[in-house]
Amino acid sequence: MELEKHLVDATLEVFASMIFIDITPAAPSDEPISVLEPNLSSLIGLAGDLKGILAVHCPSAVALGITSAMLGMDVTELGEDAKDAIGEIANMVAGGLKVALAPTGKKIELAIPTTVIGTSIRTSGLSGATRIMIPFSSPIGRFGLELRFILA
Repeated sequence: MELEKHLVDATLEVFASMIFIDITPAAPSDEPISVLEPNLSSLIGLAGDLKGILAVHCPSAVALGITSAMLGMDVTELGEDAKDAIGEIANMVAGGLKVALAPTGKKIELAIPTTVIGTSIRTSGLSGATRIMIPFSSPIGRFGLELRFILA
């Protein structure tokens, strides 16, 4: 699916240009996000021709590793720095998706990311929406990118 390619490309670009961590996408999955055991999830709402939610789901160690790499300093606890860093990744990936779809005439509006920290995180919403879940692996562990959407 073309959206999957755009999501993977946008995520690879963000990590190559901003975080400098090598990541490898796996095949899109139907696995629930609980398989990743996320402790931090950042979600950004999408409106317009593509309605839905884009989310980045990370276990603690991965969120801390990404945040440390992004900020250039050792971050040892989940808090505001990690919430801001993963929220910015969600924002940049959503922005990459918006740019990739612009030539097709699809217009997308982005909301402000919301990030939650906890255990047993689950997301839901948009009854009847299509779901794409793309797991990524990295030297610091696995994380996932999720898109739940309805195309207008």
